[in-house]
Amino acid sequence: MNIYDSHAHYESDAFDEDRDRLIPSLRDKGIVGIVNCGSDIATSLKSLELAADYDFIYAACGVHPHEASKAQPDWPGKVKELCLSEKCVAVGEIGLDYHYDFSPRETQIKVFEEQLILANELSLPVIVHDREAHEDTLNLLRKHRPKGVVHCFSGSAELALEVLRIGMYIGLGGAVTFKNARKPLEVAAAVPDDRLLIETDCPYMTPVPFRGQRNDSSFIPYAAQILASVRSTTPEHILEITRENANTLFKTEL
Repeated sequence: MNIYDSHAHYESDAFDEDRDRLIPSLRDKGIVGIVNCGSDIATSLKSLELAADYDFIYAACGVHPHEASKAQPDWPGKVKELCLSEKCVAVGEIGLDYHYDFSPRETQIKVFEEQLILANELSLPVIVHDREAHEDTLNLLRKHRPKGVVHCFSGSAELALEVLRIGMYIGLGGAVTFKNARKPLEVAAAVPDDRLLIETDCPYMTPVPFRGQRNDSSFIPYAAQILASVRSTTPEHILEITRENANTLFKTEL
């Protein structure tokens, strides 16, 4: 197995009871790489701590749209400092979320755009969250043209092609196994081999047949199986290409 989970949240309190047992066990289940994504300063620090503890974990540091309105005035400098850490491979998780609107949209846009500028300044890729904010997300990505991935992609195949034209990757995971997964499956069929990433977003987005349980990287083969079916290939091929792509994007060797 060559599983590279390009988006996880093992810093989440959902893993507090067994994190120290679970993470080491993932190596025996074929997981070779994980990018653990922060959502604010505190969780970005925790992501870096996990990356320091485990050689197969790397960190992404950034301010999530849910947290944008809570960010202290000095957040840009703190995010930059975290992103300069040796094991930080991306600015993330950043973006826009118009489904929950936990932060005012103008604040989300401001914080997102500042981090796109920072990522380009530091020559780091971005990990983008886009929920029901497709137009504004795409406009900002076109404006700044970062390297990176739109994770847990929820748009149409047409939108995916626009993201690909910018030069970015598409991240897919457990949603491709859901019963109502028409759009994710259309996207899965449209993305070329060299632009596809696979992810969990754990502890969230648990694939069928484990919906309702806590997700972790060992469940990725269930998404890989669906992706392989849609793309007329094998799960092994999906896992191999997504590993290669993650290594390319994040400049890792896992």
